[in-house]
Amino acid sequence: MKRILSTAGILLLLLFLLRYPQEALSASRDGLGLWLNTLIPTLLPFLILTGFLIRTGTADKLTAPARSFWKICIGITPFGAYALILGLLCGYPMGAKITSDMYRHGKIGKREAEYLLTFTNHASPAFISTYLVHICLNDQADRENVYLILFLSAFLTMLFFRFIIFKNHTVEEKNRLKPKMEPSKACSLGTLLDTSIMNGFETIARLGGYILLFSILSALVRHYWKSNAPALCLFLGSLELTTGLHFLSQAALPFGVTYTLAMAMTSFGGLCILAQTKSVLHKELSVVPYICAKCVNAVMTAVIALIFLKIV
Repeated sequence: MKRILSTAGILLLLLFLLRYPQEALSASRDGLGLWLNTLIPTLLPFLILTGFLIRTGTADKLTAPARSFWKICIGITPFGAYALILGLLCGYPMGAKITSDMYRHGKIGKREAEYLLTFTNHASPAFISTYLVHICLNDQADRENVYLILFLSAFLTMLFFRFIIFKNHTVEEKNRLKPKMEPSKACSLGTLLDTSIMNGFETIARLGGYILLFSILSALVRHYWKSNAPALCLFLGSLELTTGLHFLSQAALPFGVTYTLAMAMTSFGGLCILAQTKSVLHKELSVVPYICAKCVNAVMTAVIALIFLKIV
């Protein structure tokens, strides 16, 4: 069934490309522009450098001094803390990518990796400040309050999954894990850097492909669903986040509605981010915890945003 649906979707996009080439071209340019001007300069350096730090065993040393804090308060190892910090700073899908790399190299166990997926993949501060607050909300919302709401909802999501879903999870130290891919002792730093660069470019190219396809899919939806209703904005945001936020900003809705929908959409990320996340995960890791967490996170964000609007 999955293959049938995928094939039908690809054929539908091909028909749209042939029938409406100008709209498809415009959507392709928008998608590639986002990839070229935003994703490559912001994510690629981090992909290369974090890959190098993981391969040389340096990543855990940066977070090891707070080992007790990570273990007691969040229930993760220093390696997991590294994925959490970089995921918060770098944005989608960096948290999932680092988590997968840590698991691939035997630094964390499968249980911790799937637990980390529930709260390490978020929109970057730069995206929130520039696209969400400035472009979509037209600077009508305070940046600090937006950050606070998104962080609080992510924290509550982490607590929910830690004490309800992963309540039996225990921190598994590195020396108890069997390495999944141990680099050769004879590998030079130059070789490790070359490997990290090639891995970074492979990942960024894959992400660009997904952005391109979902940009065309969003154009197809907009062609046949000509409306500025909240339902369309929400649907577009569930497909591709930037497209949904763009149309939400032009929908002339009351600020409270725009604010709540924008915050929820940013927390969820959209199916494009889901596809990108799935593409960077190790084949042994399930994407189901991530999907469930994003749905919970989006609902919590909407509820907190509504409460915040009533109070403030």
